[in-house]
Amino acid sequence: MENGSSFSDQKSDSLEAGNGSGFKVHVFSSSSELLEKLHENWSSVKKQPYPAMYSSTFGGIILDPAMMVIPIDDHMVHRGHGVFDTAIILNGYLYELDAHLDRFLRSASNARILSPFPRSALRSILVQLSAASQCKKGTLRYWLSAGPGDFLLSPAGCPTSAFYAVVIDDNFSQCKEGVKVVTSTVPMKAPQFATMKNVNYLPNVLSKMEAEEKGAFASIWVDEEGYIAEGPNVNVAFIIHVRSFSPVQDEGTLSGCTAKCWLLLGDFLAFTWKVGELTMALSDLLWDDMVAGPEVQRIPVPYV
Repeated sequence: MENGSSFSDQKSDSLEAGNGSGFKVHVFSSSSELLEKLHENWSSVKKQPYPAMYSSTFGGIILDPAMMVIPIDDHMVHRGHGVFDTAIILNGYLYELDAHLDRFLRSASNARILSPFPRSALRSILVQLSAASQCKKGTLRYWLSAGPGDFLLSPAGCPTSAFYAVVIDDNFSQCKEGVKVVTSTVPMKAPQFATMKNVNYLPNVLSKMEAEEKGAFASIWVDEEGYIAEGPNVNVAFIIHVRSFSPVQDEGTLSGCTAKCWLLLGDFLAFTWKVGELTMALSDLLWDDMVAGPEVQRIPVPYV
């Protein structure tokens, strides 16, 4: 897992700035020596940001952050052949896990990745992982990969697909203020790839970096015909006049679970406020649904 104090940031005494001729690479003589180094790397971290991970290649849940790794020959690593999705953990409940899991499996099907487990087993693993993490507030992110095997382009040499998941401790809160966005100059992904949540997020990353460089929160993509599409990791919606809430729904953008939820919750609004107040009212409805909505949306995590 990535960490602010990664090995790449630790300069060797023998390496002078701008001159790598004197750099000597250390050879780890044993797995125990390597593990000691990994633990040393994590020893300076005050709070563990990733309390638990699941790996089908290991066959279980991992609580030691030093061991939260995936094989370098995994097709998701060197060919980008993988899909992912996310669910929120709030107050000990998993919010909209089933909706995100359904989209996850649609993405996997479009990426021609067969899950190593049936849907029910994937769901059970995610719930058990959340419980093992003891995390009450954060995010649950999970991936399906073509799996490890070799470094070739075809996944034919990968014996089985792989499922990974990690709990990320995150003290997020409801956004009460607006954000600044800019129009992205980074080309949009083709519809075939934009509509599946795959790990090829370089355009998204560059779009986000572009926004940050311009002092904005995010960039918004505009298609070739001049129509607003989506952001790098958010859907876009408009409040038209006073009584109409209209999310962008395009065949070339990712189907948003939150946007669908907003449409359902929006039916309960009287639509008598000003635009700014209506935006906040929709946000309040969604946050309330996350905090105290029906259990069809919120799955209690069975902590031990």
